[in-house]
Amino acid sequence: MMGEISRLFDLLELYRGPYASKEVVFATKNKGRWESISAGDYCEAVDRVSTALLALGVGKGVKVASVLKNCPEWNFLDMGLMQIGAVQVPIYPTICNEHFSYIFEHADVEYIFIYDNTISDCIAKILPEIEGIKEVFSIKKIEGFKHWDEFLAMGNAHPDKDKIRAISRQIQPQDLATIIYTSGTTGTGKGVMLSHRNFVSNFMAAQPILAPKGVKTALSFLPLCHVYERMLNYVYQYLGISIYYAESMENLAETMREVKPEMLCAVPRMLEKIYDRIVVRGRKLPQPNRAVFFWALRLAFRFQLYGAKGKSYELRRKIADLLVYRKWRKVLGGRLRYIVSGGASLRPRLARVFWAAGIQVVEGYGLTETSPVIAVGTYEPGGMKFGTVGPPLEGVEVKIGEDGEILCRGPNVMLGYYKNQELTREAIDQDGWFHTGDIGTLDEGKYVKITDRKKEIFKTSGGKYIAPQVIENRFKESEFIEHMIVVGENRHFPAALIVPAFEHLKSWCAVKSLPYTNQEEVVKLPQVVERIANEVEKHNYFLGRTEQIKKFRLVGNEWTIESGELSPTLKLRRKFIQQKYGRLIQEIYSQQ
Repeated sequence: MMGEISRLFDLLELYRGPYASKEVVFATKNKGRWESISAGDYCEAVDRVSTALLALGVGKGVKVASVLKNCPEWNFLDMGLMQIGAVQVPIYPTICNEHFSYIFEHADVEYIFIYDNTISDCIAKILPEIEGIKEVFSIKKIEGFKHWDEFLAMGNAHPDKDKIRAISRQIQPQDLATIIYTSGTTGTGKGVMLSHRNFVSNFMAAQPILAPKGVKTALSFLPLCHVYERMLNYVYQYLGISIYYAESMENLAETMREVKPEMLCAVPRMLEKIYDRIVVRGRKLPQPNRAVFFWALRLAFRFQLYGAKGKSYELRRKIADLLVYRKWRKVLGGRLRYIVSGGASLRPRLARVFWAAGIQVVEGYGLTETSPVIAVGTYEPGGMKFGTVGPPLEGVEVKIGEDGEILCRGPNVMLGYYKNQELTREAIDQDGWFHTGDIGTLDEGKYVKITDRKKEIFKTSGGKYIAPQVIENRFKESEFIEHMIVVGENRHFPAALIVPAFEHLKSWCAVKSLPYTNQEEVVKLPQVVERIANEVEKHNYFLGRTEQIKKFRLVGNEWTIESGELSPTLKLRRKFIQQKYGRLIQEIYSQQ
């Protein structure tokens, strides 16, 4: 396609060359209308950003923080920094003031870019306490902050492209490109240093998975500040896929109908919500449509890859597609065919449903420290297996340690943790193996299977080891359970806090003629407690005696990023949950 890509900004050569005529590189919605950025716009904007940064005195190694939503400007800033050797420090907009202060100070940030007034008050409060911050710029106009246009005006009206290219030629693949702070489920997180080589090796190894599919349009809604969406963002650019940035998660269904994407990247919780809404719609159908809907759903639960169920099953699936599945796809825009799921474990039953409906979901696995992909399913025959995260990515070595920990080695492994050599030595051994902290196996000697986090496994007072994720994933197969945390360290038995799937529960209550006033009241209804107890009993059957949930309590509020129970990547923040609901947990064990 072009000369060797060894640094992130080498992607721009595609938009100066083979993709120069491309009309939609990025698109975003503004005041109800979609606005697109062409290849020419992209390259020109990046050079203007670099020129403005140079005028500010930003050069190689200078740290610049971005607290932005997904938007074209994210890419302008990213590439504008990269091609002059500066370092981007992307930050989640949803973290607390304390974490903002920590990152700005720890990363030696000199300039900050924010999106709009949703974060400006927070930034304004903490700026006086932080030394070294020279200026804050905002994409949208906010009183008291310099606007994006003012920033661009600090450079020349016409970028000195020769100067920029001369600087960029000095940048090496092993140079630091970004510092990404881990989401920190228990603290402030660690600054992961990733080089150009780390990222490039990863997206170049991942892109052949999508390349043969001829995808033209992708929808992006997971935050670009997270390594997972960011890496895929580079894959999309390499393949010339038009990227549409969703305005908000709340309007995602409407956005999908407008954009009609062929692929997207998601976390399991998003797929669960899509599935739940489809089922709720199915329950509202009149007979005999409802019966046909659930026949098709039961058929989907039995789906096997590569036609393994035989011709009779595939014939019935085609009938189900005509009657039911195509309507599901229509709700999702009508053209969605490929989804990459990561960030947490995807329930195999859920994956089967999407595949049966003609939407091929593959799972990927990795960490910020590995840029991020270690293993991922592919669309080739034998390229995936339900219940696993696929084979190791090309060029990435994987082995299982003596204690069951997944170890990884390859060009994707980070440079280290910023300002923390001790932690770096703990994470990467003398032979270059990165210790992931995840427990797993190699299924059939090929497919990576994650079973739990090493640090999350605990012992009961009887000395029995409990792997909470294994149990939680089993119980989340239930349509009645949205979230669940298993507790019981140094206790006589494991117990659980359960957040019901309230949308499904509301539908169930209507069928049973039970009152549904609010979430806090409905979880107190004896019939609801009994129904969840039946689910607990059903799933306990598949667990060993010492693993079974002996007691549980229902929680009457949803767990979200904003309320603190979930990390920005929608993982359980276990210590926070156990502290917040300490009294409820104590109640479980005080009534033995």
